[in-house]
Amino acid sequence: MIKDNLFFLPNIKNIIIFGYSDQIDEINKINNKFNIKTNLIISSEQSKNKKIKINYKIFDYFDKRLKDFIKKNFDINSTLFISLGCRYIFNKDDIKYFFNQNLINFHGSRLPLDSGGGHWSWKILRGEKIDNQLVHLISEKIDNGPIIDFESSIFPHRCKIPLDYDNYAKNKFLNFYEKFIKNLCNKKKFNLKFQPDYLGAYYPRLNTDLNGWINWNLKSYQIERFINAFDDPYSGSLTYIRNKKVRLKKTYLSSSDVNNHPFMSGLILRHDKNWIVVGSNDQNVFLIKEVLDEKGLNILSKLKVGDRFYTPIKKLDDSKKYRVYYKSNKLVKKKIF
Repeated sequence: MIKDNLFFLPNIKNIIIFGYSDQIDEINKINNKFNIKTNLIISSEQSKNKKIKINYKIFDYFDKRLKDFIKKNFDINSTLFISLGCRYIFNKDDIKYFFNQNLINFHGSRLPLDSGGGHWSWKILRGEKIDNQLVHLISEKIDNGPIIDFESSIFPHRCKIPLDYDNYAKNKFLNFYEKFIKNLCNKKKFNLKFQPDYLGAYYPRLNTDLNGWINWNLKSYQIERFINAFDDPYSGSLTYIRNKKVRLKKTYLSSSDVNNHPFMSGLILRHDKNWIVVGSNDQNVFLIKEVLDEKGLNILSKLKVGDRFYTPIKKLDDSKKYRVYYKSNKLVKKKIF
């Protein structure tokens, strides 16, 4: 609840999590440590995840049925509501009157500078090196509510692909989450920090199959970042070779091999058995260790010098023409121009 610009919850007994996190078991253990019961409410699409071990309820929409379920089983004033990968949209009245402003969201980046979704890929594309664990009140605008607390650190130099960033941030999140819950249980009051309207940027969600097509006309460091941005745990950035669609992973930039011309971008210049050397449009080359076919098999050994990676213009246009939305029970692709 909020009073005098302070957020606090004097008698927290339950936590309801809307959505899903692959750290839900660790979150449950933390809550148990403070004698708080964890309750999970997910969409039917999220319920297909076979890793979920704790009990959950399925609701695809935040509607009267879900509200009645909450009112029947929980005391709003002693319940903390948390959004983690939530598929619902909450309106202003529900936030203020139904939840009594006990609805919060954990966000793994700096706000308002980095709101939206797909944040690991966007961070890599931008060369972002600052991790930020943050919790804020949910408002009717996406990622726009007042900040309750945050904690920043620098990503280790080893972080290169989304999986690296995610593994580092997971530990940071659990530590941050436990401190936050402990402080609430100790009746700490948090000063709210309002986000200024004149700062910030919004980054939409990404889908690898739609947005992951490589533009070989970009500068070499931009292409390397792009390939890294869709590496593990994602399926890999997309392009063509020998008229077949492939995915690239495990790509490194090198400046020690050859002098390039822009026409060499995407051209396989040398095959070094465990990797291939691919030209760029500036004075660098790519060292690529994984070229995956549509079955996910590495076909590196089948590629020949003189072969060329290329991406049709239509694929590049479509990657910007459409936008993806993750609704409660499906992924939606919407044309934006």
